[in-house]
Amino acid sequence: MNDKGVQSIGIRLPIVKQGDNLVKIVCDYVIDSMTEYSDDIYGDDKYIHIDDRDVIGITESIVARTQGNYVTIDEIVKDLEQKGVKRNLVLYSPIMSRNRFSMILKAFARFADNITILYNGKFDEQGNPNWGINQFTGVNIKKYYEEICVNEACSFKMLGIAERQITRDEYRAHYMFDNKWITIDSSIETLIDCRCHPDDKNDCLTLKDIMNKPIESSGYNSKYGLLGSNKATEEKIKLFPEPELAQKFVVSVQKEIFSRTGKHVEVMIYGDGCFKDPIGGIWEWADPVTTPAYTEGLNGTPNEIKIKAFADDKFKDLTGSELTEAVKSEIRNKESNLVGNMASQGTTPRRYVDLLASLMDLTSGSGDKGTPVVLVKNYFKKYSD
Repeated sequence: MNDKGVQSIGIRLPIVKQGDNLVKIVCDYVIDSMTEYSDDIYGDDKYIHIDDRDVIGITESIVARTQGNYVTIDEIVKDLEQKGVKRNLVLYSPIMSRNRFSMILKAFARFADNITILYNGKFDEQGNPNWGINQFTGVNIKKYYEEICVNEACSFKMLGIAERQITRDEYRAHYMFDNKWITIDSSIETLIDCRCHPDDKNDCLTLKDIMNKPIESSGYNSKYGLLGSNKATEEKIKLFPEPELAQKFVVSVQKEIFSRTGKHVEVMIYGDGCFKDPIGGIWEWADPVTTPAYTEGLNGTPNEIKIKAFADDKFKDLTGSELTEAVKSEIRNKESNLVGNMASQGTTPRRYVDLLASLMDLTSGSGDKGTPVVLVKNYFKKYSD
């Protein structure tokens, strides 16, 4: 009998490239890994390897890579030229990250004559410091960004609005209504509207507006433009997966697993897990969404009671098997919707895909673990099952 709780298992894959059959690779390695690990996980019960409603997560990076979702610095420059963007750029609130923004900045600097970066506060929206040496990376990001612009023969300066180096009125007067300048809202959280000047958006773009349509030289496709992109090389950027292709991919993995095992699993593509480091304050969310594609069974949010609250209060006089059975009965007989019910206080009211993305992102990491696929078992099983 499988009485174990949630298990998150990292699956190692070979290094994949553009054009590889990722559906087959993922299914091969998930199935082989479960066969290999069955003794460790289930003891003598070798019959169970993959169960219905197990969840397979694939990191967005390898999906985008096999899709060929790359653009070059020069292609970004060409896109800006075709859009008629002015050569003097204000970059509002960019993330201070070598991986996430340095190559975007390089493209902007290669295109522009002048760049001014405007930021609010001492930290960007991800918790990275706007100046000084980062305690984790050892990089002075302001100096690093300046070097990128200088190497591209582009004038560069950084101004902090909150630190009174420039007031919001000065910003509006000098940049918004000067027809020589255009603002690019470079913040990660902006998906639809510019936050930089809500009164006038005529001269404002977001990262989502750049490279959001295929061009002949590349063949890439990305609904999100430059949002969620990563540095690939010194001249190339990997974009976030294209949602329609990503959705076809997760459904194909689900069907392939069913055809080979008879099990109906759920499948998702995950990006950043959205968690905050308590020491450095870095907010781990630089992708436009946590989960660009997932199968239908992952819709919804948990509907759970707080077990310890019942154990400490309603059933405080019970112990042992009586207490266990009372709590199980409470779970079996709970209301179908606990929204607003105190029985659910202290549980986590987030979408399944967001919760799973956090679990998977922490399991796989982003370094040398080499586990871009994560299998989560028993996630939907309750204590009362």
